[in-house]
Amino acid sequence: MRFEFATAARILFGPGTLQEIGPLAAGMGSHALVVIGSSRDRAAPLLDFLAGAGVVTTSLVITAEPTLSDAQQGTNLARESGCDVVIGFGGGSAIDAAKAIAALLTNGGEPLDYLEVVGRGQPIRQPSAPCIAIPTTAGTGAEVTRNAVLTVPDQRVKVSLRSPLMLPRAALVDPELTYTMPPAITAATGMDALTQCIEPYICNQPNPLTDALCREGIQRAARSLRRAYAQGEDTAAREDMAIASLFGGLALANAKLGAVHGFAGPLGGMFDAPHGAVCARLLPFVTEANIRALRSREPDSSILRRYDEVARLLTGDESAEAEAGIHWLHDLLADLQIPTLSAYGVGTADVPDLIDKSARASSMKGNPILLTEPEMEAILAQAI
Repeated sequence: MRFEFATAARILFGPGTLQEIGPLAAGMGSHALVVIGSSRDRAAPLLDFLAGAGVVTTSLVITAEPTLSDAQQGTNLARESGCDVVIGFGGGSAIDAAKAIAALLTNGGEPLDYLEVVGRGQPIRQPSAPCIAIPTTAGTGAEVTRNAVLTVPDQRVKVSLRSPLMLPRAALVDPELTYTMPPAITAATGMDALTQCIEPYICNQPNPLTDALCREGIQRAARSLRRAYAQGEDTAAREDMAIASLFGGLALANAKLGAVHGFAGPLGGMFDAPHGAVCARLLPFVTEANIRALRSREPDSSILRRYDEVARLLTGDESAEAEAGIHWLHDLLADLQIPTLSAYGVGTADVPDLIDKSARASSMKGNPILLTEPEMEAILAQAI
């Protein structure tokens, strides 16, 4: 057995840790590019803490999933402003944009030079500029991942800049920042966190370290996602979901994902659909398809036992088998009011193109078994 584990150089977790950002940032630079999500008002305390520590700030607002031009324009702004540290404050979009900008600042060139699948695929050779990631949602785990997802609008795809050199210098996870998330965003991001704990656990390259993180993350999300959705003021539930999100990010960065994310990337590139909600809708159907395919073609696979364990972690029933986990996931989606893919404009006519793009997605390569085209068609048909 051989595996490696890499993450942010420092992780700070706990309610109120945002107050530590001033000296943390000042130790890395004097002028920060602060990449903010859709609400600048939420970033006011962050900017105040930075000013109090003598850190000059230039702000960049990212209102949707970052594009190639967002990354390039942000890099230009950082250079012109003399920024020597980059801070991502928001959901996965803001943090991914920050990581991409930090990488481009020190490596030069344009995003297409380094993008996988549709770009030139050149390696990132220089460590990124100091980057601090501060999530305000509990879902993506982007604060501890080694990639930045960018949308390529003219090709209707989402692909990644990817390198261990892109890991943030610090991840600051303050559950208090998630307390005001509305129910729909809580549901979508929470399902992303749960998916990112399940997929690395049943992928084709798990390892003992990520296994431990996944088990803990699945348990915490299973007991707390419904509570966080229905009772946003439940601080214990919010803390559980922040931990599940963090653990999912740690796991996916050091193991693999699977077909849920293999489909979700192309879907997000082709349609204006929230990543977490797409993952949520796909998860039960991918789970069922994987189990059926494994039982048919690889009946001795150890992954089948892992699916049984996932069911036990989700349900809390020590005798549960895989089917119980599938039923539990379907019930959860109903409770969280997760829409079908058709709600975002996805139709049966889109299935061939989605399958073609999904088959080439990097996440699909981590699925525990190679799905056939008819199996992929069936998953999408059910999710639509």
